[in-house]
Amino acid sequence: MTTRWLSPDEQRAWRAYIAASLLLEDTIDRQLQQEAGMPHLYYSILANLSEIPERRLRMTELAEFLKITRPRLTYAVARLEKDGLLRRESCQWDKRGSVAVLTDEGMAVLERAAPGHVDTVRTALFDRLTPEQVAQLEEIFTSVTEGLQGEEGASGEVPWRRRSSPSCG
Repeated sequence: MTTRWLSPDEQRAWRAYIAASLLLEDTIDRQLQQEAGMPHLYYSILANLSEIPERRLRMTELAEFLKITRPRLTYAVARLEKDGLLRRESCQWDKRGSVAVLTDEGMAVLERAAPGHVDTVRTALFDRLTPEQVAQLEEIFTSVTEGLQGEEGASGEVPWRRRSSPSCG
């Protein structure tokens, strides 16, 4: 089997992506920790639930939205539940599953954190791009996401389908 090494252009693009993604995640995480006392993942959980009717979603679906493993989501939800920002309920249509529900307190915390978060995302990313680059960014990452989900989705290799440890989703 012959290794298909990256071309110089691909290597530069890959390294630029890695540097930007790590710095962007660090910037967002630091801002949310400083202003809202929570990591980016916790904010993302609250934000996703806030956009769902009745602010409730089955844990497996929430893990899929967030592109994370169910055990990682379970841990994060437990912390948010301890803080009163979420609660878990038994799934009425499947007794094996559970549902994450955004509490009124969680919604209030999200509403207070959102302006600073959006400002950070805008300043760190979108203010640096032209409208054309924003469209290209969406097209590129939609293609990558769809490709990875399509390639690995059937085999259970996407994070939310992994069965490496027990989950309640």
